[in-house]
Amino acid sequence: MESSPLSSYQFRSISLPSRLHPHGTRIDVGLNKLKTWQSSLVSSSVPTSGETIRTGLVGLADLYSCVEELIHSPVTQQALIQNRNGVLVEAALEESIRFLDSCSVARDLLMMMKENIQDLQSVLRRKGGTISIGKNINAYDSSKKKVKKESAKWLRALKKMEKQNESCSLFDVNYNLSNLNRVLREVKAVTISVVRLLFLFLSAPDSSTRPGMRWSLIKKLVVTRPTEHKIIDEIGRVDVVLQSLRVCIQNNNSSIDVQMARRRLEALGDSMEGDEDGLNCLYRQLIRNRVSLLNILAH
Repeated sequence: MESSPLSSYQFRSISLPSRLHPHGTRIDVGLNKLKTWQSSLVSSSVPTSGETIRTGLVGLADLYSCVEELIHSPVTQQALIQNRNGVLVEAALEESIRFLDSCSVARDLLMMMKENIQDLQSVLRRKGGTISIGKNINAYDSSKKKVKKESAKWLRALKKMEKQNESCSLFDVNYNLSNLNRVLREVKAVTISVVRLLFLFLSAPDSSTRPGMRWSLIKKLVVTRPTEHKIIDEIGRVDVVLQSLRVCIQNNNSSIDVQMARRRLEALGDSMEGDEDGLNCLYRQLIRNRVSLLNILAH
């Protein structure tokens, strides 16, 4: 059985010193919730859905809210101000830019796909017009290829960030700085995992991909299961029905049933709308955290 995309990184529970509580406790809770979320993905027989990803994104935003409170705590503020060279803060700021960029790109990709989904829905609501349907399917596939290419780029970038995180040494000059650094590393690791899952979700193959190749790519998104209908995610289900429509059009079949395509496109559109909402929550919280870190350097 292949592993879930998240299983490559096992989240560790952290235990912050009592002086950092209650902020440390809240971060522990947030991290453990995301760890449970990860475990459910690994063990579940249900494909990863947009709603599942939205849950991870919103949970991540809540976690960053706890980190922001920790940054503003007097103990942390004092430790960071005493750390004159600001290496920890500057590293966190650099990482925040990368995560903001990844969220921004993912949001643009979702919007691109949503626009093509809406165009397809529009043409499918009209009677007849098989030529228009074929053109819109091709446009959808073209956008999928662009999304897939950009997602692959960010998956490589996230992998690089993960390796840097694993090799990063802890600060030992100050006890509180060392623990804050440990927290930031844990949060970075879980952020990489959640954002990676979103890009993997968006990397589903287009409907024109050959069946054998398509199957091997789908397996990268979810845990392997014996039958195809159990493992194809929302994007995959749309691809299957669009491929069926394409074959009907090529065979000049005048009795094309578009109802299934309309239902699946609506479900995928709703799913992407939820993911966009989750990304917006995370993006706003990342901005607030970045502002908090910049204020520290300004002192």
